[in-house]
Amino acid sequence: METVYLAIPLAPLFGAIIAGLFGKQIGRNLSHWVTTGSVALAFLLSLFVFKHITLDGGAVYNGAVYTWAVVDNVKMEIGFLIDNLTILMMLVVTFVSLMVHIYTIGYMHDDPGYQRFFSYISLFTFAMLMLVMSNNFLQLFFGWEAVGLVSYLLIGFWYEKDTAVYANMKAFIVNRIGDLGFLLGIAIILIYTSSLDYTVAFEKFEVHKMNLPGIFPLTVGPLTALDGVDALDLALVLLFIGAMGKSAQVPLHVWLPDSMEGPTPISALIHAATMVTAGIFMVARMSPLYELSDIALNVILTVGATTAFFMGLVGIVQNDIKRVIAYSTLSQLGYMTVALGASAYSAAVFHLMTHAFFKALLFLAAGSVIIAMHHEQDMRKMGGLRRYMPITYWTALIGSLALIGFPGFSGFFSKDLIIEAVHKSELVMADYAYVMVVLGVFVTAFYTFRMFFMVFHGDERMDDHTLAHLRESPKVVTTPLILLAIPSVLAGFLIDPVALGDFFNQVLLPVKEGFREVTTIMVDGSKHAAIPELRESYHGIPGFILHGFLSPAVWLAAAGAALAWYTYMKNDEVADWFYDHFGWLHKVLSEKYYLDAFNQKVLANGALYLGNSLWALGDKLLIDGLFVGGTVKVVKRGAALISRLQTGYLYHYAFSMVLGVTLMVAWILFVYSS
Repeated sequence: METVYLAIPLAPLFGAIIAGLFGKQIGRNLSHWVTTGSVALAFLLSLFVFKHITLDGGAVYNGAVYTWAVVDNVKMEIGFLIDNLTILMMLVVTFVSLMVHIYTIGYMHDDPGYQRFFSYISLFTFAMLMLVMSNNFLQLFFGWEAVGLVSYLLIGFWYEKDTAVYANMKAFIVNRIGDLGFLLGIAIILIYTSSLDYTVAFEKFEVHKMNLPGIFPLTVGPLTALDGVDALDLALVLLFIGAMGKSAQVPLHVWLPDSMEGPTPISALIHAATMVTAGIFMVARMSPLYELSDIALNVILTVGATTAFFMGLVGIVQNDIKRVIAYSTLSQLGYMTVALGASAYSAAVFHLMTHAFFKALLFLAAGSVIIAMHHEQDMRKMGGLRRYMPITYWTALIGSLALIGFPGFSGFFSKDLIIEAVHKSELVMADYAYVMVVLGVFVTAFYTFRMFFMVFHGDERMDDHTLAHLRESPKVVTTPLILLAIPSVLAGFLIDPVALGDFFNQVLLPVKEGFREVTTIMVDGSKHAAIPELRESYHGIPGFILHGFLSPAVWLAAAGAALAWYTYMKNDEVADWFYDHFGWLHKVLSEKYYLDAFNQKVLANGALYLGNSLWALGDKLLIDGLFVGGTVKVVKRGAALISRLQTGYLYHYAFSMVLGVTLMVAWILFVYSS
């Protein structure tokens, strides 16, 4: 089995190397066969691991594959932790990546960078697998940075476009801000536990919180000198700052909408199913630590709720089809983050999984529309596509219903579970979060069906040339849509939403003998009473759906969809009236709360001003002017002064010699006489 575990991430790496280094030699067809085949192999092996561990009850694997270095008894290793949480992420990553690979064959067919693109997406799959399969913070950080690097390459894939270069640089810099916090959090954990291993960190901090320091004493670190600062609270908040960057949470969300400058398959791969969920996965993996810190959980709850509602509002005023879906991604990531803050870790991961399916479906459906519209992305120039693109229409409808949480679709089960968990949470910020996520349901339904009606219904607003060539996308594009639509409908029925917590709580690792027999790697916090209370009143899937109809979320979603239908299908004067009376609000939302303007004018320009000032003061005035230039001037003036002594007349030199000898004799006589 160790060979199988190792082969899963190495297969896409092999495909990336072949297509990247030898793509021109082997040609376009062989390049996509090698990369797609390698990802398909990783997916099949992940299914085999799922059968071995989850279905057949095989042992959880937690071990080192390679020891890179040992410094002061701290092991720096490549290692895997293969449990149910890891397996779920492996299946999601490899399946969505496989669908994207197949879709890309049709979407990027005429692009000159065809082989390079396949190399990048296979390399991204490798990096993401290394992240989710890691059993230590060092490998986690490697995967964390690797997905950031490859996303930079993918967002700026069309590097001839200035907007693409700006977008990938923006994504790279914003993620580095979050990664600084992430790295500092890892450093604090290393200082206090003297280990990079997950299990050791869980054990030592938990025992320390239980006031049993004699069993696993923590290494004394510099933070012990700071009164009122708990090392674990600080470390967890810093780790979450890293998650805010990767999972695009306010205020580090600004990179994700601009990343739509990359090809559409990238939107599905990076910004729906994999990279942006890395932060959610990390907090879920660290759940035994987060359960020890109410401060960190309240921060997570507040940030997630703010993102879920306010980013959804921005989606209402977007006209680019991909940007609407991008802001829905921000909002749904906020829901996942809220679930983490409410200690409903299984609900967060469940929504991560269902969101991966229906959001990848929506992005790929948008790509199908863009292909048919000859790369037009403005929804105001679309309309009536239902008659020309039936497969894209029905799959997009499935994705939209799953996104708004329509009863019976996958998004309903995961989103309703999150809302109920937040409602039952006892944290300080739980009431604020509950209001935000409930209102967010209405907003999500409105902007989703605004997009759906503008694209597929109503009058045809495209030009005659585009209208004459409208047709359904080829099978290589529509097949992934159909395959993603299936789990978007059935995931909630195939996976018991409430019992999912048991699925993760069966993930056990041995702990030191004499303390406890086992410890859970991922828990739904009993201290904060989220999922455990739901289990008591749970009566199966039909009961869960019936309960959904009794909650405000379903009716708010219906109201949002109905308002979108009335506004954009029956009476478009409603939108005009709102714009006339609330133009200021439309302006605020269109400018994305002026966060981009603030970042550019205050932070970016401020950094440039500071850099230029330091250059003028340090380089130009002090170094060039005083030190380098001043030294040159002193030497030149000194040389000019001394050169006046060299007259070229012999009697001047003779006089100088006599004067010198006289002074020497006088000095000697003075010394001896005294």
